[in-house]
Amino acid sequence: MYLSWLLINVGDNPDRPRPGRLWLRNLYHVHQRLCMAFPSAPRISDDADFLKPFKPEDFGPKQVHVARGSHTGFLFRIDPQPAGGVVILMQSAVKPDWDYAFRNAVYLLAAPPHVKSFALRLAKEQRLRFRLVANPTRKIDTKSGPDGHRRNGSRVSVPTDQLYEWLARRAALAGFYVDKDLTTVQPGYVYVNKIPNGNGQRLRSVRYDGILKVTDPACFQETLVHGIGSAKAFGFGLLSVARLS
Repeated sequence: MYLSWLLINVGDNPDRPRPGRLWLRNLYHVHQRLCMAFPSAPRISDDADFLKPFKPEDFGPKQVHVARGSHTGFLFRIDPQPAGGVVILMQSAVKPDWDYAFRNAVYLLAAPPHVKSFALRLAKEQRLRFRLVANPTRKIDTKSGPDGHRRNGSRVSVPTDQLYEWLARRAALAGFYVDKDLTTVQPGYVYVNKIPNGNGQRLRSVRYDGILKVTDPACFQETLVHGIGSAKAFGFGLLSVARLS
């Protein structure tokens, strides 16, 4: 697996154009640009300078619009930094080509991207610091129909007073344990709008920080690869961990 850090050029003068800040406001465009880090060989051969329009079929294969796995897909998170900076953290199954992805939009970056490979050694009862920005939801109206088939139902946001419990239930199935006293929960919302000035949608966004305990190393490894929760294309689900000092 690979971790990438992208420092975004959000600008510091409100009287001057700040394209990086505007770009971050449209999560559809953010996800699209990150997909561009996985160009196909024919795409690079036919358009080395990235002058042609973006076409989803030119990027991949097995990295764009696919299930996240040990060999496919990516997860990302937008992390605000002190003093107003912004970093995009991305975890991917293969090494991204950031030079190509930003060749026609280098102005969005404040510094060259940093990429490193990683592999965690996990052990039962191991304690790790963690951060997760998730879209906690639950399904309603999933009753079986007259034909016996179960309806998929609707997905709604988890109430604010149940956000820790949502994570605790997920953790129990994902190979780790979180202690309520060691977990901070910061709820909020993000707005997703595919078309500028169009009718978008509001998504529940919750940042969890704290210390977790690994209960099942193999299961937890799969959780790190696949992510947690829904709306992963909009920057949710990446569980990042670090060793305790």
